[in-house]
Amino acid sequence: MSNQEESRQVITEQDIADFLAKTPGFFERHAELLATVQLSHPHGARAVSLQERQAEMLRDKIKGLESKIIEMIRNGQENVGIADRLHRWTKSLMLTSDAAQLPTVLLHELRHQFMIPQAGLRIWNVAPEHAQADFAQAVSPDVKSFAASLSQPYCGINSGFEAAQWLGSQEGGSHGAATSLALIPLTHGKPSQSFGLLVLGSPDPTRYTAEMGTEFLARVGDIASAALARLLAGSGEANAAV
Repeated sequence: MSNQEESRQVITEQDIADFLAKTPGFFERHAELLATVQLSHPHGARAVSLQERQAEMLRDKIKGLESKIIEMIRNGQENVGIADRLHRWTKSLMLTSDAAQLPTVLLHELRHQFMIPQAGLRIWNVAPEHAQADFAQAVSPDVKSFAASLSQPYCGINSGFEAAQWLGSQEGGSHGAATSLALIPLTHGKPSQSFGLLVLGSPDPTRYTAEMGTEFLARVGDIASAALARLLAGSGEANAAV
């Protein structure tokens, strides 16, 4: 027999594993082999039986499943907590009958419910009766263009954004300079048009990062937009018609 033919006759460990996997009745017919199989203990040098090794593997698997269940429960509790805080924040906006107080209530409750160090906003194209309010102070064309370009909230390091300057004049602005920001566009109408920008800031550079998900911040933006749209020019006539 040639060397090439011998190499084809060599049985590998994978061949044995495949055979056992395809022959489930093998150990039923050769039960005495199970008693003679000795394996190394995973946490020591002593040898253990196959049954004991299987039991150890099963215990490890159960521990892993228990850890996953605990993590799922913890995540579920955190999600319920976030939903409750979002509910309370939304409710506070709905109970604010004076439209002029909406920005103050929105920012105060947002900071309080979600433990956000700093928050501010600006709105443009407001109704004449709100033109002198802090939230209606003029912003540069660059800010308006930036807000209009956002298809989702921006999160990242504060690289000198004009919006970061709005945080100093707001309640809670004494927490130190914001090193990370979340910039959330305020939009209304169909097609959607931007009418403002909500900014959240933190002295912690890891609070808002480019890698974080923005789904929750997008929902905050939707709710804030729906509430603050009452302040826009022309909204009074719409409310009167209702």
